[in-house]
Amino acid sequence: MSLTGTPFLYTTIVLAVVALILPLVLWSRVRGPRPLRAAARVLMLLFAQGTAVALIFVLVNNQNNLYDNWADLLGTGNHVQQAQDLGRDGTGGIAVKRLPKVKQTFKAADGPGMHAAGGVEVTQLKGRVSGVNAEVYVWLPPQYNDPAYRNKKFPVVEVLPGYPGSAKAWFGSMKAHEQLLPLMKSGQVAPFILVAPRTNLLAGVDTGCANIPGQVNADTWLSIDVPKMVMDNFRAEPAPQGWAVAGYSAGAHCAVKLAVAHPDRYRAAVSLSGYNDPIGERNSLAAQNLTVRNENNPYMILKKAAVPPRIALYISGESGDGYQAGVALESAAKAPTTVHVVFLPRSLGGHNMALWRPQIDTVFRWLTVEMGQSHVKGHDGSLTGSTGSLTGRASGTTPRTPSTGGSTRAELASGTASRAGAARKP
Repeated sequence: MSLTGTPFLYTTIVLAVVALILPLVLWSRVRGPRPLRAAARVLMLLFAQGTAVALIFVLVNNQNNLYDNWADLLGTGNHVQQAQDLGRDGTGGIAVKRLPKVKQTFKAADGPGMHAAGGVEVTQLKGRVSGVNAEVYVWLPPQYNDPAYRNKKFPVVEVLPGYPGSAKAWFGSMKAHEQLLPLMKSGQVAPFILVAPRTNLLAGVDTGCANIPGQVNADTWLSIDVPKMVMDNFRAEPAPQGWAVAGYSAGAHCAVKLAVAHPDRYRAAVSLSGYNDPIGERNSLAAQNLTVRNENNPYMILKKAAVPPRIALYISGESGDGYQAGVALESAAKAPTTVHVVFLPRSLGGHNMALWRPQIDTVFRWLTVEMGQSHVKGHDGSLTGSTGSLTGRASGTTPRTPSTGGSTRAELASGTASRAGAARKP
């Protein structure tokens, strides 16, 4: 029975109801010696508590797409077949462009929200360079199958979840495709292809979207194998001009890191409540070694870059949860790198979907401009340089005095303060 399926949800609801009724009906009817009656009543209470906890977990998991299946939940899943040392560029000397095209088989994806807005497709991809074998979800914009667009290539946005998190999250919990469908039809947002690859590749740890020889080549999986598969199977614009990456929480860290490290593969990145230093996620493999940690810190990469990358970054966050990371990147950026930082007041919520979901509209309008797609019908070019609005909830503003959220100077400089600062505040 699927962890996120409707049958399992209904089963937990039925069990919870039964567990509630049992003590009411049987409490005074239990027969036998006193110790036996006491044991039976304790078991009924434990059963009621257990089913209640299980039901709450299922509801929260379905709402936030934290665990996709039983293997993810139990920590038994492993999607890494091999993890060779692929060198600094993550290719292992392989001429990726010369690799033969591989046609993938796609099928309709199952789960909450996966059939909405035209439906999401999924395929099982064996990464020929990374050694990763995992699923990739793809949503096509409404124009893709329109005969009028049969010769058009479409821009792509890779969307990444937090940790733990399912690749389905941007469709199930964030409802990105449902929000974007009418905006794309009306021409307010460019017709982007949305690609959601699995990022939870090893049991019980966050890969940090890093290449770590002998353990995982997550960077190569996300920035080489997945994009090549999309290019081989869909009418997608070539990199870097036609490619962007977006994420929230740990996925936000990955998005910025991938764009800063690979300006030849991505033109823009979006970070929602992210962090720079991999240590922002305590379970990150990239945080276990100081050298690897610095190599995967976008602030350090940007600061040490001999040539500033031609990329655009959109960073939004609250004080102590993403904002400082953006300020740090902005301070390190030099033209042609651009960094757009949006300060979110605490009144908008915390580190959760309720904060990130309403930003979809603003984020994709920004991407439309930054990726040279602002010629789409009805698009408002005034978004460039604006603070952006959160779908009518509130506007992101930059405070006159940047808040440190209880951070030290070192934390503020590196962006480490994002998650640690949030934990210190009520």
